[in-house]
Amino acid sequence: MRKDLPERLLRELLKDSKRSDRELAKTLGVSQPTVTRARHNLEREGVIQNYTVIPDFRKMGFEIMAIEFVKISPDKLSPETTERAERFTAQWPNTIFVSAGEGMGMNGVSISFYKNYSEYHNRMNQSRAEWKGLFADIQGFVIALGEGEYKRLSLTYLKDVPP
Repeated sequence: MRKDLPERLLRELLKDSKRSDRELAKTLGVSQPTVTRARHNLEREGVIQNYTVIPDFRKMGFEIMAIEFVKISPDKLSPETTERAERFTAQWPNTIFVSAGEGMGMNGVSISFYKNYSEYHNRMNQSRAEWKGLFADIQGFVIALGEGEYKRLSLTYLKDVPP
């Protein structure tokens, strides 16, 4: 197996993960069993964690994508706080990403989709109430989907990032 095959395969899958191993083999210039083995290795190693689509969120009924930034006082960060945050965010299937981070004076971030502004506003109020005393600050950046987009949300762009 060529040393660069896993990376080349991953880039092809970023372009279109629906393609069959036979199609990918033809594109990559290797056999179908070689592609299948390489794909399975990427999955087993956790490089590929799942296959998904990126839909038109507006057609799914979402009007808003929001990025929420939080600041939790460093003295209040603990394994218990982390577990509580995991349980809290698990109840929100419209939240697609939550992580610790750093920037703008904040140390946490989440990305969520909402049907409308009222739903977003209610969620922010619920978060403020649930986390009162732990959050030093919470800020939201609201994006009206379909308006002012200059580059759509997609992972396919990563295929062009140099190794």
